[in-house]
Amino acid sequence: MPYATAQDIIDRYGNDQLLLIADRDGDGLVDAAVVDQALADASAEIDAYLATRYELPMAPVPTVLVRVCVDIVMYRLAADADMATEEKRIRFDDVITLLSRISTGKVSLGVVTPPESSNGAVLVNGPGRRFGRDKLL
Repeated sequence: MPYATAQDIIDRYGNDQLLLIADRDGDGLVDAAVVDQALADASAEIDAYLATRYELPMAPVPTVLVRVCVDIVMYRLAADADMATEEKRIRFDDVITLLSRISTGKVSLGVVTPPESSNGAVLVNGPGRRFGRDKLL
């Protein structure tokens, strides 16, 4: 499931910008198949980073991932249409840096992840000991 939609791209960049990079047959209409493929590719790229820390697929989708997906799509489609700009490249570099930081745990999506366990053991947290050899209470 893609993290963004064509409407998310339009909401952030406008229909004219999407039309410039996604009208491959020159008929004045956005080629939906091109956009859908770019959204799927960008989402797969995001998943490659998130899979190290989060259970996938993510539902609901954190808002930051919508923006990340849109920026990846805009960069990739612009590059394919020979319309890449320095701004799009910088945005792309920024989202890759963000995804790297998310994958290492330096930045959080705000999503609760289950505790890690390599042997299937259940971890339980509770208050400290009340009784022991040196104390009764």
